[in-house]
Amino acid sequence: MSNPSSPIGGLARLRHAFVDLRAGKTSIADFSTLGRSEAALLRSLPPRYGEVLTGLLDRLESSALFSEESCSFSQSELFDSLQMWLDKAQGQLNDA
Repeated sequence: MSNPSSPIGGLARLRHAFVDLRAGKTSIADFSTLGRSEAALLRSLPPRYGEVLTGLLDRLESSALFSEESCSFSQSELFDSLQMWLDKAQGQLNDA
């Protein structure tokens, strides 16, 4: 098992929380808080990863304030973008 304070541990927590988010088992607010708190993970990735994740989390939080129809961006598209971010972050950690 990976060290809980390691970048790999942080990514594993974020992936698990994302599965729960998609399944409706966790809230957007809780997922966003976790994503923003994974300092070891974000420090281990190129700075742009933190910027992109913050932007995605900001948009995801905004989308929670509106119904899908009134929102200018789709929550499912944000979920797809978060999945892509997680996959690319995994690739960066694997290459390190």
